[in-house]
Parts: sequence; C-alpha cells; structure tokens
Amino acid sequence: MKNFKIVALLVTAISCCNCNNKSTLDTSVKNKGALMQLMSGNLKATASLDSLQTLPHLYALGALENLKGEIQIFDGTSYVSKKKVFNKVQIQPTFDHKASLLVYAQVPEWNDAILLDKFTVNSQLEKQIKNAALANGIDVEQPFPFLIKGKPSLLSWHVIDWKDGDTVHTHKKHQESGPHGTFENEEVEIIGFYSEKHKAVFTHHTTFLHMHFKTDYEGIAGHVDALFGENVFGNQLELYLPKS
Repeated sequence: MKNFKIVALLVTAISCCNCNNKSTLDTSVKNKGALMQLMSGNLKATASLDSLQTLPHLYALGALENLKGEIQIFDGTSYVSKKKVFNKVQIQPTFDHKASLLVYAQVPEWNDAILLDKFTVNSQLEKQIKNAALANGIDVEQPFPFLIKGKPSLLSWHVIDWKDGDTVHTHKKHQESGPHGTFENEEVEIIGFYSEKHKAVFTHHTTFLHMHFKTDYEGIAGHVDALFGENVFGNQLELYLPKS
C-alpha cells in the first residue's frame, strides 16, 4: 500500500509538471504596439523583452524603444541589432531591452521544408505562404509565424536608428535612418509573420508579411525590406510552418 501511494504521488507530480509546461506554451501570435502608432510619433516602450525570456521556443521580431534598433529572436536566442560606429551593425544577444513594437509566438516544432518557387515581388511570396499554410491545415484567418531558410538571390535590409526629435515619419526615412544595404546569394534565416488582418498594426499597409533576418554574412541582422528567390540549384529557399 505504501509503494502504491508513492507511485500515485509520482504520477500526480508528473501530471502537474506536464500541465504547467502546457500552460506556458501558448502558440498563438501576440503583438505589442502598432506601426500606426510609430508613424504618428509614439515611440514609447510597449513591452520588455526580459519578461518573455523564459518562454520556451520563442520567436519574435520588432523594433526597439525609440526606434533605436531591431529585434530578432530565434528559438529563444536574441539577436537584437543596433547601429554602431561607421554605420555598422552591432548584435546584442541579450533580453535587456524594451520594444516599441513586438510580434511573437512560441513554436515548439516546425513542419518539413517546403521549397519555394521563384518570386520577385512580395505578392508572389504571400501567395505561396498562404497556399502552403492552407495545405498544412493552418487557419489563415489568424496570424501565424513562418521561417524561410536558404540563399535569396537578393535581400534588401535595414536596421533603424531614428534621430531623436524627428517627428516626421515615413517608411523611406525609417529604412535610411540607420545601417542598410543589400546582399545576394548569402545564407540567411528569416522569421516572419503572416496576417491579412494586421495591416498598419504589425505589417505595413501594402503587405500581409513582416520579416526579419539573421545571417553570418558580415554578422548582420535586421528588417527585411525586399526579398527575391530564384529557385535555382544551390539557391533554393525553404519555407517552414508551425507543426500542428
């Protein structure tokens, strides 16, 4: 009888641990702040990254408080990027930052790679992501995260470094305020979020996508402004979707 009670207690304890693990793993997409607020000049913090640090399998992107850098988090590892001297990019692998805009989700597992066809405009990529999501049983009426890995034929990027006191916000000024550039055929990993209902919230008004990247190429990470995929041997881009 004593041994039975011990076993029962162990089973209960394990069940409680499993319940606690499930309760901390919320796979829905969440956002703090909104692009429309940033464009109106409200750059104050809406979230603290360290409050999310313990979330398992965290993926996130966004902009730092006062638009002083970009946020990229891949599977719980931070790649916050800021401007440093000579307009170079500095990666800060910490959660000791605040965000004016943040989009995030927990993704414990991704589906097998889906090869993307050639695309040279955002709408072509959007269509491929949506079709792949539908084929994999994802509710496209709700926002969802995705990964893209491989060598894009071209990637245009920026790391925002907004000038203090400037109250006139435009998309072009955001792109050119800090380090920015393009590169071709370099290995990248991209975290993105797809939503048809969050324009001017966490996607720009012309797209359903918001994407950030990291790469070993010159040690940079930041916001994706344009992405081209040619789908030629050695340069195929792979799409990953959350496994249901």
